[in-house]
Amino acid sequence: KKAPIDILPLYVKAGSIVPVGPKVDYAEQKDWSNLKINIYPGADAEFTLYEDENDNYNYEKGAYSEIKFVWDNNKQQLTIEKRQGKFEGMIKNRSFQLHKETAETTKTTKKITYKGDKMVIAF
Repeated sequence: KKAPIDILPLYVKAGSIVPVGPKVDYAEQKDWSNLKINIYPGADAEFTLYEDENDNYNYEKGAYSEIKFVWDNNKQQLTIEKRQGKFEGMIKNRSFQLHKETAETTKTTKKITYKGDKMVIAF
C-alpha cells in the first residue's frame, strides 16, 4: 500500500513486541499504569518490560522489576510471565491494551488487568 506524502511509514519486523507509553518529556510526568503493547505476528517473539524508581541508583541493589512477554506465533497467544523483582512505588496492578496487528489496517485489541501473576491470552 502506498503511504501519503505527509505520513511516514513504519516498518516493523514480524515477531516483534513493542510497548507504547504516554507522550512525556520526563519519566515521571504521567502515569504508566496503562501501557499499549503492540504485537506483530509472523514469528515468535519475546520482550522484557523493565522498571525501576527512575531517579536513583537503587536498581544496583536489586530495586527493579521485570515482566517478560512471550508471543507464540503457532498458538497465536501471548504469555505474560510472573513479575520478577520489586521496588518502592512499583505499580502492582496495571492495565495492558494488547494490540495484535493482523493486516495493513486491522488489529485485534484485548484489554487486560495484570496483577503480577502469569497470564496467557489467546488471540
